[in-house]
Amino acid sequence: MALDIKLGVSTWLWTSPFQTETISLFPKIKQMGYDAVEIPVEDPSVIDGKTVKQALEDNGLHPIVCGAFGPSRDLTHEDPSYHQTSLDYIQQCLDLSVEVGAEFVAGPMYSSVGKARLVSPEQKKVEWDRAVSNLYKVCVMAEKAGQKIALEALNRFETDLINTTEELMRLIGDINHPAARVLLDGFHMNIEEPNIEKAILQAGDKLLHVQVSENYRGTPGTGQTRWEDYKRGLEKVNYKGTITIESFTPEIKELAGAVCIWKPLASSQDAFASDGFRFLREWASS
Repeated sequence: MALDIKLGVSTWLWTSPFQTETISLFPKIKQMGYDAVEIPVEDPSVIDGKTVKQALEDNGLHPIVCGAFGPSRDLTHEDPSYHQTSLDYIQQCLDLSVEVGAEFVAGPMYSSVGKARLVSPEQKKVEWDRAVSNLYKVCVMAEKAGQKIALEALNRFETDLINTTEELMRLIGDINHPAARVLLDGFHMNIEEPNIEKAILQAGDKLLHVQVSENYRGTPGTGQTRWEDYKRGLEKVNYKGTITIESFTPEIKELAGAVCIWKPLASSQDAFASDGFRFLREWASS
């Protein structure tokens, strides 16, 4: 059975940070066949939402807004000033999402990426409760803006708080707000989930967005990913959203260092995007 989905790609595949001038990628992304573009917001101050919205309309692309959560953006930090910094940033992302015509802001916004430590159960509980309390505030912000949030589990090397869909669903249950939804990222799932199909079923009707790449962050269809398991799960939950390729260019050294990509993963980033699109189109329609 064919999946009724849109296909998208993150601009991180070519550049970082996204800024107003990054709209120069939009015609190429559309020409490759994509329906959507994922906009990673590292620095909101370098993005003019009005200009981006016009470029999206000119190229017939749907936007998806994703947050970037570095060390200063940590809703579980012991210093409350970090919480306010995070909330202010998320509000900027929500404002941009509204302005460009997106419906949600996605990402691992519960904590800073790279915060991976062995902590006591007592400390884990403290940080869990901070995440729940602060993400409830985020949900209220999102609801006021007519938006949702899509929370993402990360692999164990990037966070110690939420690694699996089961843990993510427990967090969402504790937040207990209708704006709290799920982003599933196939790269992290390939590391952490014993059963991909089961993990998708756990997300169920909370699933709002899906990101994919190969198990090694490379072009979809070139690695060890069990794509049929993904398809069965997505069919069973009747997923009708967007599936976007998320990977990164080794040419932007700060970004490449952050995600540990030390060498090219395809002959070119354009080939990565075009070959990935062709594979996903065939996979989704078969």
